[in-house]
Amino acid sequence: MRWTGKLLGAIFGFLTFGYIGALIGLYIGHKFDVGLAQNPFDPAQQKRVKKTFFKSTFAIMGHIAKADGQVSTEEIRMAQRVMDQMELTAEMKQEAIEEFNRGKSASFNLDAELDEFKHTCQRQKNLVRMFIEVQLQAAYADGVLDDSEDKVLLHICGHLGIPGFAYEQLKRMLGASQQRNTHHQTRSTPEESYAILGVSASASDADVKKAYRRLLSQHHPDKLVSKGLPEEMMKIAKEKTQQITEAYDTIRELRK
Repeated sequence: MRWTGKLLGAIFGFLTFGYIGALIGLYIGHKFDVGLAQNPFDPAQQKRVKKTFFKSTFAIMGHIAKADGQVSTEEIRMAQRVMDQMELTAEMKQEAIEEFNRGKSASFNLDAELDEFKHTCQRQKNLVRMFIEVQLQAAYADGVLDDSEDKVLLHICGHLGIPGFAYEQLKRMLGASQQRNTHHQTRSTPEESYAILGVSASASDADVKKAYRRLLSQHHPDKLVSKGLPEEMMKIAKEKTQQITEAYDTIRELRK
C-alpha cells in the first residue's frame, strides 16, 4: 500500500491550514498514491494493458468486420496480415483467431469490451489512438469504409473519449495510407501526404512541421510499448512512423 502522498499531504495541509488542511491534504495525497499505484509504466499494469490491448484488438476487429452483415474474404486476410506483421507464435495466432471469432459472435458485448479496455488503458491517449488506427486499417481492408462499419467505429470513438473531429481526421489519414497501399505506391502523392499529416495544402511550413513532429511522437514505437502496446505490434507502429516521415519528405520536396 502506498502512503507517501497521504503522509506528505497531511503534514503540508496541517502546517498550512491546521486540522482541516490536514484532512484536505490527506485526501489529495490519497489521490496521488492511487495514481502511482496505477502508473502505466508499472510492470504489472503494463502486462495487464498489453493483454487487454491484444485481445480487444482482435475481438473488436472481428465485430467491425461483421458490422455489414458478413465478413469478407479481404477482411479475414487483413486480420491475418496484422497477425503476420506481428510475427505471432502459433499459440498467439490461435488466440488472436479465437478473439476475432468471439467478436463476430452475436453474443459479443461491444460496450463491455470497450469499458474493460478503457479502464485498463487508463486514458493513455496515444495508445487508444493506435487502437483506433488498427481498427480503421482493418475496416478499410476491402477498399471501402461502409456506413455500418463507420457507425460502429464512431460509437467506439465516442465510448473511448475520442471526439468526432479527431475520428474524421484519422479516417482521412488512414484512407490516404490505404489508397497508397492499394495502388502499391512506393511514395505518397502530395494529396495523400497532406492527408496523412492531417494538414491542408495551404498550411504553413511551420504548421506542417509541427503536425509531423506531433504524429511522430504519438506513434513512437518505444513510447507506445512502454505504455502497454504489445511488443508484437511494435512493427506496425514502426511502419506508421515510416509513412509519416515519407509523407513529410514528399511535402518538403514539393515546397522546395
